Amino acid sequence: MTSPIIPRTMSTQHPDNVQIPFFSEEAVLGADSEIKEAYYAFSHLGCHEQMWDFEGKESDSHVVAKLLSRYGDYFKTLPIGRDYRLTFRLPNPAVEPSQGKVLLEALESIPRQFDVAQAMGIEVPPVFEIILPMTTNAAEISRISAYYRKFVTGKAKQKIVESETTTIEEWVGDFAPASINVIPLVEDKDSLLAAGKIAGEIIETEKPSSLRVFLARSDPALNYGSAAAVMYNKIALQRLGDMAEKTSVQIYPIVGVGSAPFRGNLRPVNTSNCLQEYPSVQTFTIQSSFKYDYAEAKVREAITELNSGKLGKPLAVDEKRSLALAALIEKEYRAQLVQLQPFISALAKFVPSRRTRRLHVGLFGYSRSVEGLSMPRAIPFCCSLYSLGIPPELLGLSALSDQQWDDLHELYVKIDEDLADALAFANPANFAIAGPYLEPRLKMAFERAGVEGRADHAAITARIKADLVSNKTNTLGEAMLEAARIRGFLG
Repeated sequence: MTSPIIPRTMSTQHPDNVQIPFFSEEAVLGADSEIKEAYYAFSHLGCHEQMWDFEGKESDSHVVAKLLSRYGDYFKTLPIGRDYRLTFRLPNPAVEPSQGKVLLEALESIPRQFDVAQAMGIEVPPVFEIILPMTTNAAEISRISAYYRKFVTGKAKQKIVESETTTIEEWVGDFAPASINVIPLVEDKDSLLAAGKIAGEIIETEKPSSLRVFLARSDPALNYGSAAAVMYNKIALQRLGDMAEKTSVQIYPIVGVGSAPFRGNLRPVNTSNCLQEYPSVQTFTIQSSFKYDYAEAKVREAITELNSGKLGKPLAVDEKRSLALAALIEKEYRAQLVQLQPFISALAKFVPSRRTRRLHVGLFGYSRSVEGLSMPRAIPFCCSLYSLGIPPELLGLSALSDQQWDDLHELYVKIDEDLADALAFANPANFAIAGPYLEPRLKMAFERAGVEGRADHAAITARIKADLVSNKTNTLGEAMLEAARIRGFLG
């Protein structure tokens, strides 16, 4: 089933914010505050959708009951499931087998969420769609759809005791919705490049009237470099567009962008940046920094702009040139990351927490190509490097010749704007900490971009570097937060 409204803006729980939301008494948002956050995103900010994340964190499975009990008058008029969407992001058992039963428990809760809504007089299912992270093939999607139909709603007609005629449905009521949509979230390079193929296979097996496909932006940047991640996303969008034309089924891409330029550079002050770079994207993620690190009026204005945008065609890219450039950037990015890994690991532990999360299962946990290189999640990764005055957007770009640099500008149309926003927080005086291999490469990339760093941010990063080198760690967290306030995002 599908809803008549395909969201343009999806509020998420990504912890990239500096400022604490006014409705939270704690710096680390708890379950109760996340209920308030969902209502705030819908009612005050104008987001069309709230992602409810079960993957990587403890999540409240009674979310609909709590929203309707607290804000029932509001949602009776504007029901979740019709005017708004609440979309569960659930663990992928193929990647996190220990969390597989969390997936099953959440699927079992979907009919219960509808029961709660019906008790309030709302006749649309509030949850009818889930997101599956780290999707690599269409079979993973079909397996969940089939499980839901067979074991969640399909058990309704079964008898409880063989000697009796009473069915489960007669005993506890019906089970609805009868089926759910499963959104593939593709996060690694191979899956991004296969996004069109995966979508085509889902269309063939599931026969949807339309399909949403979620493209990651943060984790590909962490794994391959920011510019390479843009190339892979653009190819994925082009291939999704081709598949939509081939099958005559509308595909609605979602892109997961954060406020840091490395993670997508979507902020209330530059919404046109992503709209122009990704015109075929239907849904943009509104992460925590976007919501809480800017004045509420500006946030509402920016979300209104995104909501009013119209879906277009993907920008045409030369896939051969894009892949060649991405390969060069990725190889050099990983080589440079090895040099910085000790500093990233040392600083990441001081990045202030904003949500309670478990360690995310990502590519670095499995990759042998980086010889066991261990990295934090994307947000503390970014925060650590920005705090050192080495914006991660710089990494890998030194691999490009002048001609390849020009080629990159043709394919990544907003690269100058993204680099200007990122490299304002560079401190070239700190580049020496990276060692003799990396220092000249960072300087070359920085000078070629032609951006001048901000003195106020550089002063703090100089202090952070000095304290790190001398092992004076008592005030590192406070200094990193001070620098983040200047940037307007944590990481």
